[in-house]
Amino acid sequence: MEQRLTMVTLGVRDLARARAFYEEGLGWTLGDGVEGQVAFYDLGGMLLGLYGLEALAEDAKTALAELSPGRNFGGMTLAYNVRDKAAVDATLKEAEAAGATLLKAAEEVFWGGYSGYFADPDGHPWEVAFNPFWTLNDDGSVSLPKKD
Repeated sequence: MEQRLTMVTLGVRDLARARAFYEEGLGWTLGDGVEGQVAFYDLGGMLLGLYGLEALAEDAKTALAELSPGRNFGGMTLAYNVRDKAAVDATLKEAEAAGATLLKAAEEVFWGGYSGYFADPDGHPWEVAFNPFWTLNDDGSVSLPKKD
């Protein structure tokens, strides 16, 4: 298996509400090829998909746990890296204005960066981070430092 990730799909309770959050609230652009109960966003080399929560659980042949948005942690976070500390604060404010719940205000963190967290309307946690040890390229992709 090649070392890569091509898409993250978030199970959502209400596709229209989720689309409104990402499109109207955060200003993201819906990708082509969207039909019915799924929405795709081009994240510059990978995709974010939004799909009905129950349908996603059924498709994966797994049981759907009872979750309360913003109240449970499923062991995974999504991350959005930015170019400086001020952009962390601005992005968290933008997400809150769009309807996100602030989970953790931005602060200096143990690994030497600056980050905070918000939950989208379905409770999916997003970290917004400035990492001074990584290179954020012009296209928004991240480059890790080379190992010695």
